[in-house]
Amino acid sequence: MYELENRSHYPISIDSVVFGYTEGELKVALIERKKTPFAGMWAIPGGFMEGNETVEETAFRELKEETGIENVYLEQFHVFNKPGRDPRGPTITIALFALINSDQCHLIASEDAAKAKWWPAYKLPHLAFDHDEIYAKALVALRVALRTRPLAFELLPKQFTLTHLQDLYEQIFGIFLDKRNFRKKVAKMEFIQATGNKTQGGRHRPAQLFQYDPKVYAKFSKENLF
Repeated sequence: MYELENRSHYPISIDSVVFGYTEGELKVALIERKKTPFAGMWAIPGGFMEGNETVEETAFRELKEETGIENVYLEQFHVFNKPGRDPRGPTITIALFALINSDQCHLIASEDAAKAKWWPAYKLPHLAFDHDEIYAKALVALRVALRTRPLAFELLPKQFTLTHLQDLYEQIFGIFLDKRNFRKKVAKMEFIQATGNKTQGGRHRPAQLFQYDPKVYAKFSKENLF
């Protein structure tokens, strides 16, 4: 059998850009690094693969260790391998974006992270390593994915208002959507269904709550959603 032992070995790390939608704002989970290099700087959660782990297993382990996040949607979007991106030596990073339901947005720092915090998606600090570039590509990848797949519902609670849905799309794409046209388009999407429930409390009039039905979506024509 052909052996690979004599080939050069490059450390492989897995970094996950975690998007959340909480308090009416699109946010990103970052950790403050505890160790060198870049100790004290904010970074995308991640770490090196261990043993026989898969990419996803490493991503889930690192997210739990550094932020307390578990059971989130993950999707690979790019590989980063530019020379000099890590001052410790050549590394390859497989990057994923993660989407977390707003009901699960509590972060707990541990292991290599001094702190874990949600930052507004468009007001991030300068990040360690090449994480600014990773984040920029993650946002582009998320926008591309949301045009044809119902991933926005991974960011919303099980029941949501149409105002929240529209606001989420506007923030992700950085655009303004006409409310009337948006709701006309939603009305044609049978997989977005009224629950019969309404919001409670607050200063505004109660709003109708909706939910996403994946079984109905499976029968939906796969065209651009919004």
